Amino acid sequence: MAFLADALSRVKPSATIAVTQKARELKNAGRDVIGLGAGEPDFDTPDNIKNAAVEAIRRGETKYPPVSGIAPLREAIARKFKRENNLDYRPEQTIVGTGGKQILFNAFMATLNPGDEVIIPRPYWVSYPEMVAICGGTSTFADTSIDNGFKLTADVLEKAITPKTKWLLMNSPSNPSGAAYTEAELRALADVLLKHPHVWTLTDDMYEHLTYGDFVFKTIAEVEPKLYERTLTMNGVSKAYAMTGWRIGYAAGPVALIKAMDMIQGQQTSGACTIAQWASVEALNGPQDFIAKNKAIFQGRRDLVVSMLNQARGITCPSPEGAFYVYPSCAQLIGKTTKAGKVIDTDETFCSELLDAEGVAVVFGSAFGLGPNFRISYATSEALLEEACTRIQRFTASLT
Repeated sequence: MAFLADALSRVKPSATIAVTQKARELKNAGRDVIGLGAGEPDFDTPDNIKNAAVEAIRRGETKYPPVSGIAPLREAIARKFKRENNLDYRPEQTIVGTGGKQILFNAFMATLNPGDEVIIPRPYWVSYPEMVAICGGTSTFADTSIDNGFKLTADVLEKAITPKTKWLLMNSPSNPSGAAYTEAELRALADVLLKHPHVWTLTDDMYEHLTYGDFVFKTIAEVEPKLYERTLTMNGVSKAYAMTGWRIGYAAGPVALIKAMDMIQGQQTSGACTIAQWASVEALNGPQDFIAKNKAIFQGRRDLVVSMLNQARGITCPSPEGAFYVYPSCAQLIGKTTKAGKVIDTDETFCSELLDAEGVAVVFGSAFGLGPNFRISYATSEALLEEACTRIQRFTASLT
């Protein structure tokens, strides 16, 4: 009898965490490494949010919280959805988890039976299919391409739906591509979903506030109210509020689903950190003006990276609508050879050789289900981004 669970054989380690850890180890060994793998803002948490946490500690808010979240935070979440997304949720329709990952995991655990399918557009965040596998479901992948901006189209969605489909998992803006869906694009997908009432939608809106230019963010239950009763709308404070380490995610949906997720969480972790929850109350209710300032900085970084990568030999880099990632193609470099005689046969090899030769750590696209591409996080300083892109230009120019 094997000691470890069979489910582990279906799960792969996180490539993004692995790249970040390798970059950290090389730095500790004395290498000059620029890590562009981490998916977190380099800004500090705003002072008013940190002060709210300190005040909560001083008030003695240090006991076990309710499993689904403290009442003031669930109320703040309901107000946020009404204020920003025109969605009416009661506090009892919301749930707070230890980061967005737990929200997703609990939703799948509460709903998936063996054989149930989850449609995941690719490229996808590396954890999506692994969560589905752990929870006993089956991931079915709907392909996008660089030509359509890495977005799921209505015809592809229609072909992907089967009688076993339980969820469509949407992420807009997307990790890893930065692609964000317009209202018209969501409308087309909603029209397909209306024809298949057995399919629910789980929408990961974690990068909602990080969109650029004139882009207007919409979420699918807002675009099509008829999908409200079979949509779980997930979000969190990590990205927009620079609170990745506080580990607070949240969602809203039908009461029966929220209660099922609450039951699972009650046997798993119970409520999320009380101090972080009080900080999140301030994040959602407090001043929001810093978000626009951070967005402007991110947009400048995006434009710098896109411009410099498109000047690199053999690299094609579209300009994404949101998040803080670019997802360039290195297809033209497959088959090239490094100075050391190594053949670039995959995007993983490209990224490995780039790290060895130039000390730039990026994540290979095949880890996100679609290559030959690679993901760069531009959540770091312009100076480091410019230096990293210069190194990438030098590396690609050296290939023969």
